[in-house]
Amino acid sequence: MNNKRKKSFYFLVWFFVSSIFILLLAITLSLYILHSPVSNKESESILFSVPRGSSVRSIVDSLADNKLIRSARFAQFYVRFSKDSLKAGTYRIYPSMSLKEILSIISSGKQESLRITIPEGLSLLKTAKHIADSGLISEEDFILAARDPQILSFYGIKGDTAEGYLFPDTYFFSFGDTAPIIVEMMIKNFFYRIATIPSLNENSIDLFQTVILASIIEREYRLVEEAPLIASVFSNRLKIGMGLQSCATVEYIITEIQKKPHPTRLLVSDLEIPSDYNTYLWAGLPPGPICSPGLVALSAAFNHPKTGYLYFRLTDPEVGSHAFTRSLDEHVKAGRNLVLKKAAGK
Repeated sequence: MNNKRKKSFYFLVWFFVSSIFILLLAITLSLYILHSPVSNKESESILFSVPRGSSVRSIVDSLADNKLIRSARFAQFYVRFSKDSLKAGTYRIYPSMSLKEILSIISSGKQESLRITIPEGLSLLKTAKHIADSGLISEEDFILAARDPQILSFYGIKGDTAEGYLFPDTYFFSFGDTAPIIVEMMIKNFFYRIATIPSLNENSIDLFQTVILASIIEREYRLVEEAPLIASVFSNRLKIGMGLQSCATVEYIITEIQKKPHPTRLLVSDLEIPSDYNTYLWAGLPPGPICSPGLVALSAAFNHPKTGYLYFRLTDPEVGSHAFTRSLDEHVKAGRNLVLKKAAGK
């Protein structure tokens, strides 16, 4: 081989190797860019939802439309090559995340959760509004689920709604949770919590009636140590057929049935409102719970002490203390105060 041919051969080899090197470099650089975040700046996160039944292509297209990845086609190829299984749900994603990080989050199934605290003493309507304010579901959907006959029947709830069984607690709901899922989660928590009350399985107590009583106690007590005493007053009245005369039940009529603002004080005319929930007019328990009681009120309803008290009244509105008396004369001497407990959740 002469020198001219040798030079041509070496040049071709050099050109081929250089071309391969440049091609590999270009591919490597392209892969790096396609994998890299769309933004290196600190930016706000995005809640990205993957509907059930979504295809890989629709998911990566949506990621690209939201400017979370650089190439939907490359992402689709990457998912198939890595054999990741993208799961339905709602995830918190940052534009500063790489493609691998984003797809890893979606394939993990670890959805973004919403922390919601339900205060003690909320009615069904107030609970619905409280949850709806978070943007998770609508008030209407929650109320419909709480009135679903199938759900009520499954859990053995005697009332027309789940009022009283929506246990007040801090919950972590997933975005995408439906109203029935949320309602059932709260009901399950109720039964889990009451199972911790020692005498629950020892006494033959009607659960529905006890929940009604606990809901009234919840709206009447302020000091934890007084809840059992208030329970004893109501229990004693029920035994002798005396009206409960609970301001909380009249408040329920005004705010939940008549849909009026929460009053700060009851008038004599309020005590005469014709309603099955008016315990000033009728003896016995009202038709259903007036709120969702917490563990203190439930424990008091199940385990109240035996006392001779038939009356109690608020003595210190700031502290929330009550005077407990055995006779009407003692009660009259103690005075009368129709100042109500502050509205739950406010």
